[in-house]
Amino acid sequence: MNIIGFFIAVFLLVLVPYIGLWKLFEKAGVPGWKALIPLYNAYTMIELSGRPVWWWFLLLVPGLNILVAFGVTIDFIKSYGKLSLGQILGSVTIPFILFPKWGFDKETTYWGPSVTPEFKAKHQKKLAKSSAREWTEAIIFAVVAATLIRTLFIEAYTIPTPSMERSLLVGDFLFVSKVNYGARMPITPVSFPFAHHTMPLIGTKAYWDGIKLPYYRLPGLSDVKKGDVVVFNYPMEADTPLNRPVDKRENYIKRCQGAPGDTIALLQAQVYVDGKPMPNPPGSQIDYTVLDNGTPLNPDVLQELEVTQYDNTLSPTMTKASAAKIKGFSNIKSIAPNIAKLGVGDPSIFPNGTPQYKLKATDKDFNWNVDNFGPIIVPKKGWTVKLDSLTLPVYGRAIEVYEGNKLEIANGEVKINGQKATSYTFKMNYYWMMGDNRHDSADSRYWGFVPEDHIVGKALFIWMSWDDNAGFFSKIRWSRLFRGIN
Repeated sequence: MNIIGFFIAVFLLVLVPYIGLWKLFEKAGVPGWKALIPLYNAYTMIELSGRPVWWWFLLLVPGLNILVAFGVTIDFIKSYGKLSLGQILGSVTIPFILFPKWGFDKETTYWGPSVTPEFKAKHQKKLAKSSAREWTEAIIFAVVAATLIRTLFIEAYTIPTPSMERSLLVGDFLFVSKVNYGARMPITPVSFPFAHHTMPLIGTKAYWDGIKLPYYRLPGLSDVKKGDVVVFNYPMEADTPLNRPVDKRENYIKRCQGAPGDTIALLQAQVYVDGKPMPNPPGSQIDYTVLDNGTPLNPDVLQELEVTQYDNTLSPTMTKASAAKIKGFSNIKSIAPNIAKLGVGDPSIFPNGTPQYKLKATDKDFNWNVDNFGPIIVPKKGWTVKLDSLTLPVYGRAIEVYEGNKLEIANGEVKINGQKATSYTFKMNYYWMMGDNRHDSADSRYWGFVPEDHIVGKALFIWMSWDDNAGFFSKIRWSRLFRGIN
């Protein structure tokens, strides 16, 4: 949405309803100017509908205030005889149409406080509901309440891939907190309830991106910390062919290894932050090469040690603890981690494969790989980076795609939004995310930084774990139920 569209949206969503509210206040004998004062107008609406004053204080509670605001609005319009289901739904979905319509409608009058016993007794027949309407209102309320809970407080998430093994397993069902980092307000507000980006069965888009709101996050309990297991939107879905809005990009789950301003490096599969080794999660694993004496490893032992074999290769994936136990078996000649060689570059590793961000076409790729990487600095809001042949490939995508600038590189010269630039100051914080399954995880090593507006929430605990490959009576991993995520 451009700046003109943004101001049009503000006018429709904020100013126009206030005009209607002014006229409705006057119908109740209240000075219309009170409609223009934020929070005080809500206090007046509560008074006119007969709700107790303490309801106003609920409007100050983040998250709960949205649900209370719906209730205040519905009680208020009932006080003017707007009792039908369509009028109730319209008051919270299109107030910029209905409030002015009712405000300037001569037949719309103030009936009195709608929540009082006297009002209900006087208008008993009009307030009576059919069974169908009661069910409809109950379903609508449930959908609205569930949507608010998912948006503001907590949401369920399922682990679809092995990228976080053995900390999190395929089939783990998690609860993800929106409160810890602060709930992100919807960027694409018009969408089908309970569908993320694609409609079930028919496969079409589950949202309309004609309206996009600016990024805003409610205050949280803490910032994203190193070591947190974080759910975020996959940044690469900003590209063709998907071109999805930020909040409709696929949800990924990884562990935060680098916070804004950190210097990240990998050496021999060990993560270093600001020159110090980061503790490896107990469940982290990599590939190993196993050489036996001709007697293969017992499948039951492999299962007990939670060793993953891919197509019976001799390079199973396991934790360091499992590797130490296997090393002691009498039929094992040797076991060693498969660590990529230092100085041998991988073209699939970030920031390789992005020729559009090279200062010169002849600039060489970085000789980084999945186990040896960096060092690079994770961008921090307000940090200024010099733009040259070493930094442009690393930060070009963040500058252009995530921060919405027009970046041009030609003849060794850089232009940002048409102006020659030798440096850039970041507008957002960024994070470095990696899977605990280091050799089977598509993460920041492949596609770079995660912007702060992509952060969804913090993984809290596993409430259910289901093993598709186990026997019928062993499908539930009972030992993992209600386990916290560290």
